[in-house]
Amino acid sequence: MPSIHQWILTGCLATLIATAHAQPLKIEAPLPEPAGTAPAPLPSLPQLVALALTYDSGLQSQRLDSQSMAQEVPMAQAGLRPRLDATAAYRYTDADNIYTDNPDDYPDEVYDDRVSGRTRDTSWELRMTQPLFSLERWRRVGKARAQMDAAALQVAVAERDLAVKVVETYLDAYQASRKLGLLIAQRESLVLQQRQAQRAYDLGIGDRINLLESQSRLDQAVADQTSAENDLTNALSDLERLTGVSLPFDPVLVDTPENLNIAPESRPLESWLSLSRNNVQVRLAAERQRVADRDTDVRRASRYPELNLVVGYSDVDSSDALRTSNDLSASVEMNLPIYQGGYTTASIRQGELTARASAASTENERRLAQQEVRKRLLSMQGDLRQLEALQRSVESGSLFLQAAIRGESLGLRDLVDVLDARSSLYDLRIRFIETLCLYLEDRTYLQATTDQLDTSTLAEVASILERVERIAPSDDV
Repeated sequence: MPSIHQWILTGCLATLIATAHAQPLKIEAPLPEPAGTAPAPLPSLPQLVALALTYDSGLQSQRLDSQSMAQEVPMAQAGLRPRLDATAAYRYTDADNIYTDNPDDYPDEVYDDRVSGRTRDTSWELRMTQPLFSLERWRRVGKARAQMDAAALQVAVAERDLAVKVVETYLDAYQASRKLGLLIAQRESLVLQQRQAQRAYDLGIGDRINLLESQSRLDQAVADQTSAENDLTNALSDLERLTGVSLPFDPVLVDTPENLNIAPESRPLESWLSLSRNNVQVRLAAERQRVADRDTDVRRASRYPELNLVVGYSDVDSSDALRTSNDLSASVEMNLPIYQGGYTTASIRQGELTARASAASTENERRLAQQEVRKRLLSMQGDLRQLEALQRSVESGSLFLQAAIRGESLGLRDLVDVLDARSSLYDLRIRFIETLCLYLEDRTYLQATTDQLDTSTLAEVASILERVERIAPSDDV
């Protein structure tokens, strides 16, 4: 025969079940937006990249450096053109010579100043020098042009890196904002779960383990939400620094589409590798190698003689009448360095080693580009497989949530099971958003490595994100 304690416990359970069915807990939408309203449109990614290309101070510095380097060409060409110098001088001389030592031998008045040994001269001179042959100066022009081309490629690399950085930061902001919206909703569900566990524990039909577990999960959700808020703040700060505008990325509760249908890359691996072999980074390294080769040629040319035509005119006005003169001269001068203490040999050797290092750097950049292509393609394939699996998991999780809701209405399951299913569905959606952003980031890096990153590819990234932008219906959140 059942004891009195069993009858009392049975009565308490019946009362609790009747109370739960009479006053069910209502789970409201965790976000203030009403169901069915569309989220705020995403900022235009191509426009943000265009803004960054005109706003970023680092890129502006690169462009000014490129313009500065371009002036090396006219500076080098100036060495092949005539050079005209003008000089003026005033000279006072107090000398001992044959005139001052023998003044009696030069009694004429014309020699008075010369015999005294003290003269004052005023002179000016024009001197024009025209190089007739200078191998070193000719080769400096080639080096300057290579430096100008390398500086232009450096700007192109900086523009590409800036565009990639904007896309990466944009995806970080998008991921953090959508993750934050899901975490807010998840936290609200966990709050209700914790209240239900607390109520069951207070009534004596729940245990302390379930209560502590629900509180632990709630605390973890709060921590995850705080982390997502920090990530969103940092990403928005970086975007504002890059573009100069403050962007709205409010937390939005989005649903994952049933079938995103992202087509895998149809281009074969060899095609991508061929594009990467001559990308802008590799071309920059090759141009720097050309600069090093031209510099070595300039150093070698310093061993050759220089031939110059020199035309001069001078006018000297002196207190000594014999020193006053007007002179016009023309000469051909050759300059040949014979020995400089081993400097020329060491300089040439240094240039050759620099050129070899630049060649190795070019090959290294080419290998890095090919490795980046392989890595990004493999990562994209894995991302797509993971997205497909997550879509199936989300679909299964949605069905499980509906079954849990129906089971709770029939008394076969309790509210804790419903909230567990709902929380798991949030986790799956968060993983889906994270994987999608990872795929788009890999795709951006692949296109940047192969010089395919342009307005159309940026628009494709934005269009994929727009296909995900759907507020989840209130019955399956």
